[in-house]
Amino acid sequence: MERVRYMISDAASLVNVESHVLRYWEEELDLNIPRNEMGHRYYTQENIDDFMKIKELKEKGYQLKAIRMIIHNGSSDYLIPEEAPPKPQVVYRGPLMMAQKEDERSILDNTDRMAQFTELMTEIVEKAINANNEQLSKAISEEVGEQVIKEMNYLMREQEEAEEERFRKLDEAIRGNLKKTKKHSIFESKQKRG
Repeated sequence: MERVRYMISDAASLVNVESHVLRYWEEELDLNIPRNEMGHRYYTQENIDDFMKIKELKEKGYQLKAIRMIIHNGSSDYLIPEEAPPKPQVVYRGPLMMAQKEDERSILDNTDRMAQFTELMTEIVEKAINANNEQLSKAISEEVGEQVIKEMNYLMREQEEAEEERFRKLDEAIRGNLKKTKKHSIFESKQKRG
């Protein structure tokens, strides 16, 4: 029985995240995502389940470093606890605690922003490469076209010169035969008279 393969957009939809997040997790968590013959990622149900567990760990407050350790410890269940990891207790509940929470949120936001930035840069570079390839292809085809036209003109000129030479020789041969025929016919008519 053949296993179902999901494209990245379908997998992202099933996990309810953006495609770039799956690519980011793959890279950061050193996940082994299969690729098809053309090198494109495809996802199995097992991969989707893994991503759901990763998302659950993220939502419980685990950092990617901790998730990587959990994933690579050999447990297939990833040992997902029912509660988030214990946080250090802070006695002082003033502006310092609020600043710590803001720092935690900004780290998470920065991770998401970095993933978005990476995705955006990938798209920009891809578009630039495609545009460059298009221009290069156009320039090469124009150059090759010009070379082909020049070569064809040269070959046609050579063919015309060869035909002209052949016709000149044929003309000489015909004129030579006509002269011989005239001389021969004049000689015969003199012999008949004589």
